[in-house]
Amino acid sequence: MKAIKMIILILLFQSNTCFAQQKQFKALLVTTTRGWHHESLHNGVLAIKELSTRNHFDVVLLENPNGFTDKYLEQFQVVIFLNTTGDVLDSAQQKVMERFIQSGKGYVGIHSASDTEYDWEWYNKLVGRMFYIHPVIQTAQLNITDNKFPGLQGFANNKLWTDEWYEFGPEKIAGLNYILSVDEATYNPKVQWGEKKAEGMGKSHPVAWYHNYDGGRSFYTALGHLPAIYSDPAFLNHLYAGIFWAATGKK
Repeated sequence: MKAIKMIILILLFQSNTCFAQQKQFKALLVTTTRGWHHESLHNGVLAIKELSTRNHFDVVLLENPNGFTDKYLEQFQVVIFLNTTGDVLDSAQQKVMERFIQSGKGYVGIHSASDTEYDWEWYNKLVGRMFYIHPVIQTAQLNITDNKFPGLQGFANNKLWTDEWYEFGPEKIAGLNYILSVDEATYNPKVQWGEKKAEGMGKSHPVAWYHNYDGGRSFYTALGHLPAIYSDPAFLNHLYAGIFWAATGKK
């Protein structure tokens, strides 16, 4: 009888242990670059790993690009593109990503994720707007444009922020929910790269947004160029809120 009780206790403990170790969700982190390699990429990977430990979710770094398959992605609830650039997925992998989102799962794009896959129309719509140009790195004032989305507390009271301020092309899809913008009156948005030049986006210059897309969810933030940003509590809170919403649909 004692032996039976002991077995039952062991089974209960193992069951409770498995339950305790079960994470909220699982994220796949993609850092592939086919162009500019951001100095902050390493900092970003470490920061997201730290976020996963602090907030009890799993994150896996994509190390084998050829492993980006339907079967492999089944285990994940969200795919994060961290400072990716250029064409990072081939045509077959693009279809895998489309099916992943269509199954009701999520995407998070960070900074140069909008400088990725320009020729893939579906991805352009997933991100919402694509990178066009940026001036030199400067300090500017941020404004919260939607208090209903979580993770923005650290940007209250017109917070000053130093970053690479992306100017974006037109909306690729309607229904983008803008949550954070930069005030162009507080920095110089003018820039020229050869024949390509810009003078800013005007009164509405968004830097973070989210939307539902093709059955799933998409969150994008343009912040994240400098390595030091990935140790800033305001940014990390903002980033996790986006990851959590994209993975779970919860605000």
